[in-house]
Amino acid sequence: MEMVDRVSILQVEQTKCVQCAACAAACPVNGITMGDYGPAENANIESCIRCGHCVAICPTAALDNRRAPMENQVNIKREFCWDAEQASQFLRSRRSARNYRTEPVSKEKLLQLLDVARFAPTAGNRQGISFMVISEPEKLHQLTEVTVKWLEEENAVGRGTISKNASGHIRAFYKGEDPIFHQAPHLILATCSRESGDIGRSSAGFVLAYAELFAPAIGLGTCWAGIF
Repeated sequence: MEMVDRVSILQVEQTKCVQCAACAAACPVNGITMGDYGPAENANIESCIRCGHCVAICPTAALDNRRAPMENQVNIKREFCWDAEQASQFLRSRRSARNYRTEPVSKEKLLQLLDVARFAPTAGNRQGISFMVISEPEKLHQLTEVTVKWLEEENAVGRGTISKNASGHIRAFYKGEDPIFHQAPHLILATCSRESGDIGRSSAGFVLAYAELFAPAIGLGTCWAGIF
C-alpha cells in the first residue's frame, strides 16, 4: 500500500518567527512543541479544535493553521479597545426591553446580529449551535398561548412557583396582552443537538448573551423569554 504523507496543520514562516513560544503556551491541546527552528507539531495536533489561538497570539504573524487560517482572522484595532471604565459602563448599561415597535427588523440586521453571536465561546470550540427566528405574529401568539396554558397547569397542581408572577401573566394574557414576548416582532431561538446535552445548552446561552449585548449597538432591544 502506498504511504501518503500527512498534510501539516501548522505552517511557520521561519524568517518571521522569533521563537517566543507563545503559540505553544496558548494551544489548548498541547499540540505545539518548540523545536530548534521554532514551533513544531506533535502527536496532539490531531486533536486541534480550530480555535485559532496559536495564529492570533503570534506577535509577528509567522504562524498559520490550516484549520483556522490566518486569512479568516480579523485584525484587532487598538483604537476600538475599551479601557476598564468604558467596558464597565457598557456592561452595566445592559437593559431588558419589554416595549417593542410593531414593525419587523430587517433580515439584514437580524443576520448582522446573529453573525456576531456565533463568535461566542463554546466548550472545546464544539460550536454546533443553530438559530431559529420566528417572525410570524400568529405563531408568536400561539407560543404565548401554549406557555400561558402551561403556567395554568403548573398553578393547578401547586407548582406555580415556577414563576413568582405566574398568576399575573395569566391574567394579562386574558386581558389581551402578551406577557411572554411583550409583542416583540421576532423570537430568536438557539438550538443544539440532543447529544450535546448540558454543554450544548450552555453554549446556546452563551451565543444568546452575545446577541443581547451586541443588539443595542445596531439599534435593537432584547429581553430573555425565561418562562418560555
